[in-house]
Amino acid sequence: MITSAFFVLEKYPTFTSMKLIIINGPNLNLLGKREPEVYGNTTFEDYFKQLQEKFPQAELEYYQSNIEGEIIGKIQEVGFDYDGIILNAAAYTHTSVGIGDAVKAVTTPVVEVHISNTHKREEYRHVSYISPGAKGVILGFGLQSYDLAIRSFLS
Repeated sequence: MITSAFFVLEKYPTFTSMKLIIINGPNLNLLGKREPEVYGNTTFEDYFKQLQEKFPQAELEYYQSNIEGEIIGKIQEVGFDYDGIILNAAAYTHTSVGIGDAVKAVTTPVVEVHISNTHKREEYRHVSYISPGAKGVILGFGLQSYDLAIRSFLS
């Protein structure tokens, strides 16, 4: 009997899906082409498909913009209804008080992500306007930084 009940639970899981969005900033649309020695050879679209397959228990969405105001708008749009935001604001991390303020203004937790270890790069990249409002920061693990961010929401 117990085995039968276990089978039913496995066949019909009762978990509810978490709604997560990955928001990428400027130039991340060029992944796979841009500085492959820093960012690798995989496009984000290809990697996003892998994430969707790896994390079927999460409802994953993806948004990318090179425009600061559009990123702020997307954070405000999803920032009260979603379970989590994974934000790689790219260069705006180090320059945008507006994106930092948007992260602080919403109730949805935000994990700041960077593909490279920004502390091993130019000094201006050591400052983040996102971090003070973020739940956490993950950097330097390549595209796997996104995996780790998703896992932080699912655990």
